[in-house]
Amino acid sequence: MKMFVTERRNKILALLKEKQRLTVLELATSLNVSEATLRSDLTKMEKEGLLTRTHGGAILNDLAAADTSFSARVKKNQKEKTQIAKRAFHFVEDKQCILLDASSTALEFANYLKQQSIRLTVVTTSAKAALELNENPDITVILIGGMMTKGSSAIEGTLGLSILDQVNIDIMFTSANGFTPETGLTDFNLYEVQLKRELVHRAKIVVALIDHTKIGSNSSSIFAKTNQIDTIITDKELDDSITNHSFMKDVRIIVAATKNEK
Repeated sequence: MKMFVTERRNKILALLKEKQRLTVLELATSLNVSEATLRSDLTKMEKEGLLTRTHGGAILNDLAAADTSFSARVKKNQKEKTQIAKRAFHFVEDKQCILLDASSTALEFANYLKQQSIRLTVVTTSAKAALELNENPDITVILIGGMMTKGSSAIEGTLGLSILDQVNIDIMFTSANGFTPETGLTDFNLYEVQLKRELVHRAKIVVALIDHTKIGSNSSSIFAKTNQIDTIITDKELDDSITNHSFMKDVRIIVAATKNEK
């Protein structure tokens, strides 16, 4: 069965995470693709900073290993995520139904929400976020069902989407591995992206919670185009090349630390 490009590249990362170093021949054999196709994948992935090409093969970058480890992502840029979470709360009103994805930034938002005195329904694709929010007796938690992502608390795939037919999502709070005006929000797990695309379509408003390290970079798969994003909350002023981009004219930008808006 032929794999999508993003699926194949996710498999490459998984194999390298397991073995650290593999040859082109070993990867091509494992994935049942030609060595020429594999070399093209490796070249593209090296440009994205996911791995390093070696003579006859590739090794996994420390950065790539960290990015695919949820526990590491939770600890990364903690202060910035807290600032973003506090600012995101300004969008939430009593008795709303909101949706949180399974990103580490959304988990930080869930930790903040559970401490607030507010009546909410929260739909989420994160088992960790669901458990945190369930500690607040005024918050009704709906966990979307499906397969658990290995090494994470995220639900992936679209098996549990039918539950969304029973609720109306006022706001979706989501994060990403990368964002550019040209591509929108991108992530690296094909199956999580598949679910996120569906969630974006179901939400009335999409708010992206993305710290400055994600701005200007792309990951392997798009789940929300820029014209599907209503607001971006980040922690630092964005470059003029981004804020003045023609694709950004309808996107509200909020800098959490200063409460500036554009």
